[in-house]
Amino acid sequence: MSFPPYPDGLPDEAVAERVQAGQTNRVPRTTSRPVSQILRSNIFTPFNAILTTAMVVVLAMGDWRDSVFALVMVINAAIGVCSELRSKRVLDSVAVLAAPTSQVLRAGKVQTVNNDDLVVDDLVELRLGDQIPADGTVLSTRGLEVDESILTGESLPVKKQVDDQLLSGTAVVAGSGRMWVRQVGADSWAQKITAEARKYSVVTSEIQRAIDRVLKWIMVVLPVVVVLLVWSQTRADAGNWRGAVILAIAGVVGMIPQGLVLLTSMNFGLAAATLSRRGVLVQELPAVEILARVDELCLDKTGTLTTGGIRGQELTVLPGAASEADLAGALGRLTSDETNASATAVQELLRSQAWSATDLPTELTEVPFNSTRKWSALSGANGSWVFGAPEILLANARGDAAEAARQLVAESSSRGQRTLCLSRAGGPIAENQPLPEDLSPQLIAVLSEDIRPDAAETLEYFRSQGVRVRVISGDAPGTVGAIADRLDLGGDGRTLQVVDARTLPEIDTPEFDRATAEVDVFGRVTPEQKRALVRSLQRGGHTVAMTGDGVNDALALKEADLGIAMGNGAPATKAVSRLVLMKSEFSVLPGVVAEGRRIIANMERVSSLFLSKTTYAVMLAVIVSVCGWVYPFLPRQLTFIGALTIGTPAFFLALAPSHRRYHPGFLRRTLWLAVPSGLLMGTGALIVYLLLGEHTEIGQTGATLTLILGALWLLGITARPFNLWRLVLICVMAAGALLGVLIPWTREFFALQWPDPQQWALIGGVGLAISALMEVCYRYTTRFRHEGS
Repeated sequence: MSFPPYPDGLPDEAVAERVQAGQTNRVPRTTSRPVSQILRSNIFTPFNAILTTAMVVVLAMGDWRDSVFALVMVINAAIGVCSELRSKRVLDSVAVLAAPTSQVLRAGKVQTVNNDDLVVDDLVELRLGDQIPADGTVLSTRGLEVDESILTGESLPVKKQVDDQLLSGTAVVAGSGRMWVRQVGADSWAQKITAEARKYSVVTSEIQRAIDRVLKWIMVVLPVVVVLLVWSQTRADAGNWRGAVILAIAGVVGMIPQGLVLLTSMNFGLAAATLSRRGVLVQELPAVEILARVDELCLDKTGTLTTGGIRGQELTVLPGAASEADLAGALGRLTSDETNASATAVQELLRSQAWSATDLPTELTEVPFNSTRKWSALSGANGSWVFGAPEILLANARGDAAEAARQLVAESSSRGQRTLCLSRAGGPIAENQPLPEDLSPQLIAVLSEDIRPDAAETLEYFRSQGVRVRVISGDAPGTVGAIADRLDLGGDGRTLQVVDARTLPEIDTPEFDRATAEVDVFGRVTPEQKRALVRSLQRGGHTVAMTGDGVNDALALKEADLGIAMGNGAPATKAVSRLVLMKSEFSVLPGVVAEGRRIIANMERVSSLFLSKTTYAVMLAVIVSVCGWVYPFLPRQLTFIGALTIGTPAFFLALAPSHRRYHPGFLRRTLWLAVPSGLLMGTGALIVYLLLGEHTEIGQTGATLTLILGALWLLGITARPFNLWRLVLICVMAAGALLGVLIPWTREFFALQWPDPQQWALIGGVGLAISALMEVCYRYTTRFRHEGS
């Protein structure tokens, strides 16, 4: 065995030398998107490239005023960049507060050190739940077991001996030990694998997926429309190819929903910043949308329904047990490392009992606690002690002591208390073998957990929102069921379905799915079963969120559509989660739901505005190309329409509060409203344009004003239900349109004319007619929009 150069830990001067040499554990993190990526995603987009090209062409060949659409592009990009940079600052600052730390022995003293500040030859103390921060070797061990599934995919824990290798990114699931750090940062061979495992998987955002589909359709249609427009406008305007190009650009600009993608990013970014101020770290921006879509919420009891704090209640010696001194000696040694809350509570109970403890034989071999087998032991040839879950230890026990133990366990479970059993065996106990048949129960330790004061109210909120809540715990089914019943998990006093997970069929089978479909509370669940339960719900077509704080929750958190870790949880759980509740407060989840629902509801509103514009732009481009008419709008006129009926109101609508419940079918509902509305608006504008004069300024003015009237009505439809500020918003936009035609310099800038009374009558009549038809269409298609939702 090799030894570290400083057995008592590195002195300060040695740490400084290694820092100076760059031998630290600091590696690039992706808490939020880097600035370069934010700029690239908001500026260098296909649509911005198209619009920039169009702007250059207009400046080179036409009137500079027709390039004003580029200003909207710049403003939208600036809003997106600024909002995401603001979110990045908040997220990064919160992430600094959440930075993982390790207990490190330096200069003979154990101190807390940020994982980034670890250096080569540091001595790290490892305890249950810790994520191993760097590569190294085991110096000492007390039953140390490590879950290496994040690297190897193998879910069984690996028992570590002195001089064994430890890899960064793995997690301690049993025992404790000390590690000698040998490789840090980029020098760690496991760093790439660990980074991949910790890297945020792609969140399935319905909004982004729907918008991407629309954008792909537009990109397919766009080249065809451009060719048709240039060809038709050259023919319609007697070979004036410069004018034809400008009008073709107008058609292209109209087709592109240039603010929709940026508005989505801005919404996600602002939501993440808002949630971070409430103590919720969003590790991937679209994750705030997912909780609004969740219909199954799986909770780990400890740290979610309960505070995670455990208090010892009593130690009950069973009939025929060994002496108090022997019991104290065995129990004290089995829980001496205090690597979890239960062990700490038992130690406090022992101190309160003031029992004198027998010194146990030194040759007893320690078998550490494991979350899968749910017991720990001291094994010897002449006898062993076992401490763990009563359901396991009392399974085959017989006699008066066993009956007394079962009765005490049942009574405690009915009160929502936890129990642990200390038993004795006549011979040795093997770590990977079944427990012997001759286990004799000696003592029952009764522990209690503190229920979170906000748990009942939060559960009621999710019930009212149609979210099925299930509790998945490694604790005894009776204990978990009693706590869930006290919190009225089922609602209206409904009897809960409680199952011991050890009785479930084999995981990932149809029998497993059927057996778990209607269960409310699962007890004695293994980490593999937690993950299988999440998969089972997903196979049933559900969107699943999972909360947890322990290493045994990490697999399920990674598998869930939305993993939510508690801030005081193990580093391994926070590494694989998309949301981290920094204050470990379950009650903040309704606020996360509200943010997600605000985004979905408001983006549905504004998407209808953007896509109706795309619809009428495509329709006009095709019709004028086929009929050989001059395109009815200049680029600046479409900018005028878009600013008043889409860009400005969409910004305010997207940020407004909304508590509407989520319904599937975002794109379906949006298109059912946007496509008919766009076709009606385009038809009305074309009618007025042709009646007032094709290729005339008054004809363009009439088409512009008709389109604005229809678009304002659509704005009114999407803004429902009305309140004061929404009515004011519509009125301000209408006033802006009127002033744009009334004020001479704006009228001249946008190439408009003031219509005479007869022309106003035509514009108003057609505008009201298409608005009425849109209203009829909206009401008639309501059932289709929600069909299948």
